Amino acid sequence: MAFDTLAPPLASPDRATTRMEKFVIEGGYPLSGTIAAAGNKNAALPALAACLLTEEDVVLRNVPRIKDVEAMLGLLSGIGVSVEWRDENVVALNAANAQPHDVDRALADLIRASFLLAGPLLARFGTADMPPPGGDVIGRRRLDPHLDAFISLGAQVTLDRSDGYRLRAAGGLKPCDFFLDEPSVMATENALMAAARTPGSSVIHNAASEPHVQDLARLLLQMGARIEGIGSNVIVVHGQERLGGADYTIGADYIEVASFAALAAVTGGELRIKDVVQEDLRMTALVFERLGCRFEFDGNDLVVPADQELRVRNDAGDAIAKIEDGPWPAFPADLTSIALALATQSDGMVLIHEKMFENRLFFVDKLINMGARVILCDPHRAVVAGPRRLHGERMESPDIRAGMAMLIAALCADGTSEIGNVRQIDRGYERIDERLRALGARIERVATQPVPA
Repeated sequence: MAFDTLAPPLASPDRATTRMEKFVIEGGYPLSGTIAAAGNKNAALPALAACLLTEEDVVLRNVPRIKDVEAMLGLLSGIGVSVEWRDENVVALNAANAQPHDVDRALADLIRASFLLAGPLLARFGTADMPPPGGDVIGRRRLDPHLDAFISLGAQVTLDRSDGYRLRAAGGLKPCDFFLDEPSVMATENALMAAARTPGSSVIHNAASEPHVQDLARLLLQMGARIEGIGSNVIVVHGQERLGGADYTIGADYIEVASFAALAAVTGGELRIKDVVQEDLRMTALVFERLGCRFEFDGNDLVVPADQELRVRNDAGDAIAKIEDGPWPAFPADLTSIALALATQSDGMVLIHEKMFENRLFFVDKLINMGARVILCDPHRAVVAGPRRLHGERMESPDIRAGMAMLIAALCADGTSEIGNVRQIDRGYERIDERLRALGARIERVATQPVPA
């Protein structure tokens, strides 16, 4: 594994000791200045897995340096992929010597995206043995759409509850026309990659169409596949016997862009976010405006004006406003936690309805302890009444987006907060403490006692 001096190789967790860290945050300071959007984590992970589809070099640019990317690179290196960081956010991969065996169980347990290796391995080698994927505990996350897609393409699937999933296509995959029973992002990505190296035309109905799915499709186009319907829920993949290399730039992370916009709004600062994709932020703009957070576009930059009066805009007839998530182009599920934290500082009442994951809202007790007025109606719905002056507290981050919601709350709160288990935040946000300090935040990363990983 040819990691350069920019970052050491990620050791397998079963052979390592993890350095535990926390953030210590002094709230009440406006975040102002200019920041560049990092690459989309959810686009980078499938793009890294796609290197397995070819024996040629794949160079990916604007790859975020986050824990989930490290884990994926560790998985790829473990099955024989050559990995080289050529610049701070540029990684080159070559899978000519890859082998479809010994996928590291400990690394797979760190990220849900580990299962994205299944489609490329199955298409190229006709076999894949996949341990159960890990990732955020935000509710039940089905693998059935992935397996149904592989079966439709001609694979045999065997489940061993102790060892994971055994996938076989001895005679190779066959093109087909199939319907996903839910528009799962990762299942669509696995199906896209598998179909791209299956000669013939495959049709994916009820496909996910998020920006990161579109990014993967455009990478596969550059590698030689022909794909119709990018951005829609019906994708036609004209697969090839062989795929070539690519040099591809990952798009900006619209979830991170929205997170920084919320941070600026609750702290009262003026923020310019460079190099965003305006098309990816249409629904976010509508929802944030409902909470009183307005932003505008200046070319490819997003600008959050200073000292906005955050006020909830009620629905027609003075009904309580509602924010709900859904498949793209609806409001992203990954932003419900961010919207909830923003709502604690908006004047009015709003219902947050998280339809997709039943554990996503369970972090709200942390915000309640800080002084937020939130009623958790059930696992999917919370009523937020604001604005509330929050105060510093000690907290633990249960997942990536809840961790960012806690950061938003801590940075606008009175006094000092501590957020533990910051590895969860590091999984999705690159050098978040350094970048926030550059905007005026009082935040420090402090080591705590090391524990066995």
